[in-house]
Amino acid sequence: MEKINLTESLKKLEEINDWFENQQEVDVENGLEKVKAGVKLVKASRERLRDIENEFEEVKKELVRNDSDTKEAEPDTKPEQSINSQNDDDVGIENIPF
Repeated sequence: MEKINLTESLKKLEEINDWFENQQEVDVENGLEKVKAGVKLVKASRERLRDIENEFEEVKKELVRNDSDTKEAEPDTKPEQSINSQNDDDVGIENIPF
């Protein structure tokens, strides 16, 4: 199926809207055709928006996947220090909990 251009669809919908606004007396047959065209544009635009949303989600997943791969590949440069790893010789005023 052909991907529609959302900007062009909006322009066409505006043209349809302008047509209705500028009519002194609406020709029912022409009006019906304009409404049908508008409905097709709205349906196609909604479908395209869903496709675009899915594409963004895929890009986001790829970004997260690449980000996590990068983090796993890089070594952790910060040494971990646990509370229990202090030496008994490291007793100073800064180590006394108040």
